[in-house]
Amino acid sequence: MSAEKTERQLAVATIADLLDGRWAQRRRHTRDLCTDLDLVSLPGQPYPEHRARVLTSLQKLADLGEVQRAFPAALGGADDPGGNIAGFEELIVADPSLQIKAGVQWGLFGAAVLHLGTEHNHTEFLPDIMSLAVPGAFAMTETGHGSDVASIATTATYDPDAQEFVIHTPYRAAWKDYLGNAALHGTAAVVFAQLITRGVNHGVHAFYVPIRDASAERDDSGAHPMLPGVTSQDDGHKGGLNGIDNGRLAFDHVRVPRTNMLDRYGSVAVDGEYSSPIASPGRRFFTMLSTLVQGRVSLDGASTGVAKMALAIAWRYAEERRQFTGADPEVETVLADYGTHRRRLLPLLARTYAAQFLHNDLLERFHGIFSGEHDTDEDRQDLETLAAAAKPLSTWLALETLQTAREACGGQGFLSENRLVGLRADWDVYATFEGDNTVLLQLVGKRLLTDYGRSTAKMDVAGQARWVAERAGDMALHRTPLRRASQSIRDWGSRARSAEELRDPAVQRELLEDRVETMVEEIALRMRPSLKGTAAERAAAFDADQAELVEAARAHGELLRWESFTAALAEVRDPDTAKVLRWLRDLFALTTIEKNLAWYLVNGRLSAQRARTVTSYVERLLLRLRPHALELVEAFGYGPEHLRAEIATGVEAERQAEAMAYVRRQRATGEAPISEKHLPAVTDGSTGPKVAQPV
Repeated sequence: MSAEKTERQLAVATIADLLDGRWAQRRRHTRDLCTDLDLVSLPGQPYPEHRARVLTSLQKLADLGEVQRAFPAALGGADDPGGNIAGFEELIVADPSLQIKAGVQWGLFGAAVLHLGTEHNHTEFLPDIMSLAVPGAFAMTETGHGSDVASIATTATYDPDAQEFVIHTPYRAAWKDYLGNAALHGTAAVVFAQLITRGVNHGVHAFYVPIRDASAERDDSGAHPMLPGVTSQDDGHKGGLNGIDNGRLAFDHVRVPRTNMLDRYGSVAVDGEYSSPIASPGRRFFTMLSTLVQGRVSLDGASTGVAKMALAIAWRYAEERRQFTGADPEVETVLADYGTHRRRLLPLLARTYAAQFLHNDLLERFHGIFSGEHDTDEDRQDLETLAAAAKPLSTWLALETLQTAREACGGQGFLSENRLVGLRADWDVYATFEGDNTVLLQLVGKRLLTDYGRSTAKMDVAGQARWVAERAGDMALHRTPLRRASQSIRDWGSRARSAEELRDPAVQRELLEDRVETMVEEIALRMRPSLKGTAAERAAAFDADQAELVEAARAHGELLRWESFTAALAEVRDPDTAKVLRWLRDLFALTTIEKNLAWYLVNGRLSAQRARTVTSYVERLLLRLRPHALELVEAFGYGPEHLRAEIATGVEAERQAEAMAYVRRQRATGEAPISEKHLPAVTDGSTGPKVAQPV
């Protein structure tokens, strides 16, 4: 195997460049920065100390100029939104708590001022936010309303006599909740509230609100005293990310100047008159929220990064750890040579590659919009939908990969020194913040239904007639044995011919795309009668199809991953590397299809023979990829200094070498004891049992 690897060595640097994308140098710079001992997490550190350490680390990042890239050049930034996100994602190498606290400070608190405010807000607030002179909270989520931002209950009522907004929390469920920097360190917050002026509610807007007196002495916990009318509660110890001081905030008629409103999309004049460049309240609300999409974009990239780290740890250990003798009775087998181990880890490797390529495309779209290169309403809607599809799939991928990697490393994976359990605990909440995963996939599903409705609404009479005929033909093809019979004739009992079809990119695309289109169409047709019904009837129809709509959105995300992976392959020039990456792309496609074989069989898309071939060809791909898996993992760019996991340092290979050398010495010197199994069997002449005698 080692000779084959030497002969077929992959162009690892080429793969690494492909994975790291446009901002490769920014990513690598941040990875290396995250080996600084002042930034890395300390396993088992008590959470009050962890919080203080992360705040100190955050200040070091600010002092080094590592976090200002997304801000305007006029204020000392670099106007580089894409490069900023690419670097920010890699902070997980040091400590996920550091990454999220940085995200709260500059990606949420600072970004809200940047994107929702205008020049006077920028000049007044951004310099101190960028330097960390003012740590801040992003006060959107409420105890009673998380993903449903439009329904938050906190109010901001304008008082024209004082030219101030009165920020108020009317009841307990309206407390702002789970806010980073709220428990201890924050001295200001961007508060989202229902804007009320002249007795009219103009919907959710954002306000800059001081919450602590930064001029007063800190208390024993390290916090400045609260300002009058502001109440804070500490969320306390959490299941993960304990370096972040999450807390709750409530406001009892707290007054802020009129100019503290972030007024890019809505403003209130001195006399209380409201105006906005966007007339529609609904469109205004979604435009405001779309400016904050970078949170989902960055969580998608960070989650893909942590999946890469988990695979790097687990596969390096699998290449060295030996367990049980096999073909050679004298040498135990490395874990990576077991079929079950390949089955557990290599499909996750394929999914992680696909996720990274989709993230690269997502980040390009994000940069295009926020740099002003391609910024239209349609571009923003597409970015919002793509981020809503990518973030759930990548965060679930990270959780699954971390858990599988932990189990694949046995007891070593459970040790904090090997990082997997710590990362798994930190990542648990990624599935629900910046948008609950299931809710986000509902948004994607609704967009798919909307696009489907628009496409059918544009049909004229002739077009509708063609659509009915095509649908009837589709039902005849798939709901009867015709398609399955056609596949059987082409395959004619040959698994090789079945596999040849399945590895054709056109066939893979058809199978993945057809599942999405069919599911969306069936949901749309079932819901169509309710469109003319009452609101209750429409809600009931949506509820009946909600689970399937989420599954259609998930299938759409998997299709997007396949498309990004396939597009990336076109950039690889080295033929051997391209071949191995095609195998990996095929593994992603076929394991995705395999997971949903019941759907393909029930809906007549695959014959029974071809369905069986899916699994058999997956096993063949796993064997083909086995010699190249370590190089595919090394292309992630995470060395031992980044992973900080003892089992990923080569120490297991040293232990195994020491063990084998010891056994060889014992055999060579004759000191090795004889196994009882190798003793000759003799009898004592009686009819009793055989007695083993020593030789």
